[in-house]
Amino acid sequence: MTLSLVLACVWAVVANLGAMLPSRDNHWRDAYVLIGLGAPLLGFVLYENGLWIGLLVLGAAMSVLRWPVIYLARWLRQWGRRRGGR
Repeated sequence: MTLSLVLACVWAVVANLGAMLPSRDNHWRDAYVLIGLGAPLLGFVLYENGLWIGLLVLGAAMSVLRWPVIYLARWLRQWGRRRGGR
């Protein structure tokens, strides 16, 4: 197993442990930190292991951080409507 995959697994374990702890801000601060650490880590995984493994790691990260992804999709949909979409 490459170093990038080991770090991605550590990232996933830390994310799941953080989700088990109580939080006043519904874990948004943790999500920002995880996104900040996960983006370069995803690039490292892509560099070392290729596209398909990188897509698997991206899917795993999106399942952990599903609410930021949902809010991003909603924001993009609204932005598209304002720009002359449907």
